[in-house]
Amino acid sequence: MADPKGFLTTGREVAKTRPVGERLKDWNEVYVPGSLLPIISKQAGRCMDCGIPFCHNGCPLGNLIPEWNDYAYREDWQAASERLHATNNFPEFTGRLCPAPCESACVLGINQPAVTIKNVEVSIIDKAWDTGDVRPQAPDRLSGKTVAVIGSGPAGLAAAQQLTRAGHTVAVYERADRIGGLLRYGIPEFKMEKVHINRRIEQMRAEGTKFRTEVEIGRDIDAAKLRRRYDAVVIAAGATVSRDLPVPGRELNGIHFAMEYLPLANKVQEGDFVAPPITAEGKHVVVIGGGDTGADCVGTAHRQGAASVTQLEIMPRPGDERAAGQPWPTFPMLYKVTSAHEEGGERVYSVSTTHFEGDEEGNVQSLHLIEVEFVDGKLTQKPGTERRIPAQLVTLAMGFTGTDQANGLVEQFGLELDERGNVARDADFATNVNGVFVAGDAGRGQSLIVWAIAEGRSAARGVDRFLTGASELPAPIRPTDRALTV
Repeated sequence: MADPKGFLTTGREVAKTRPVGERLKDWNEVYVPGSLLPIISKQAGRCMDCGIPFCHNGCPLGNLIPEWNDYAYREDWQAASERLHATNNFPEFTGRLCPAPCESACVLGINQPAVTIKNVEVSIIDKAWDTGDVRPQAPDRLSGKTVAVIGSGPAGLAAAQQLTRAGHTVAVYERADRIGGLLRYGIPEFKMEKVHINRRIEQMRAEGTKFRTEVEIGRDIDAAKLRRRYDAVVIAAGATVSRDLPVPGRELNGIHFAMEYLPLANKVQEGDFVAPPITAEGKHVVVIGGGDTGADCVGTAHRQGAASVTQLEIMPRPGDERAAGQPWPTFPMLYKVTSAHEEGGERVYSVSTTHFEGDEEGNVQSLHLIEVEFVDGKLTQKPGTERRIPAQLVTLAMGFTGTDQANGLVEQFGLELDERGNVARDADFATNVNGVFVAGDAGRGQSLIVWAIAEGRSAARGVDRFLTGASELPAPIRPTDRALTV
């Protein structure tokens, strides 16, 4: 145990964010550089080293949290990095982007603020990069087997790295022009600067993984042809079909899916555009959807100089504390103020959009909404609560409904789908097609980055067993595992 009295003598302290007025002028990460290291050892010392670490149950990767907390407390950063990487290929991603179900399951969190697990995690990995402790891990020998991975999001990258290190020759196919999937084009720069992706890609290249960008399987290469070319295929194409809002006026100009809007802002940061083709500058912006993607749209609109930003959510406002029906160690639905919300805008709960209005040129100008409530378990409109708000740019951030079928990938492989429209798989993450496996949101449905990495690691074990008859690769989850909820 690091500090036997740490949880009694040290209060929770998190990373400091830069002043709003400063960070709205750039796209850099919102946190003060270097602000964690002076405090993080004491924060890691708050870990109780409890007899049964429920943080392991909260994290699908099974991260060895008490162990690397102990090393961080002692400032043995090399050992901390080794334990961190034992279960997680990309802790710099999860340390920045994961909503931390491990902290919700922290034993200390029963009656005190939980350990700042995410902050400790990101401190360890950032230190490891600075000191050169993150190195390529090329395999000792090659198996002679080849694997194609379709999709370069966290699930695809995790599967590819695990299989490369097992000695297989792996090629990752990505339909976008850069590697990273939604990490690259769905996550704004102010949440995670893309240098973190770039240096991981270079590490993977040094280990032997090959990357093919601007190649869409199903359109550019026939899926059956790809299957014949490789000994195994891992489908990690994500759940990229955005949920639409079929109300009158949806066809007006200026109404876009979040994943049409956010990538363009990221492409500006990559140097592809001087200004984004879709911008919030000078406009009244409405974001429909109260989740993390909606918050990303809010922060992006602020930086583009929106005249106003309003975020709509159909569900009621969550509480500030755990509800009685969401006991520890489950992941509770709490009112969350992200860095984007700190920067301004209005959040409106329990409302539903009825229709849009446009001008004579077909551009959206306003949005009509109505308050809703649950009556006998059903969502019901409240008469007399209709109102109109200005809206010259609307982003739809209401989640995703499944993997893309329009490109022909599902049909060409002959894949079976489950009742929710995801690619069906067995206990080894194998599909109904021999040698074809599925990992991440394409098989699980829309989920968290930590689950995507766990899926990639687990699917890699299934592929390795298929290719060699046995595998020593870890499999942290089963396809049927779900988050710890009530």
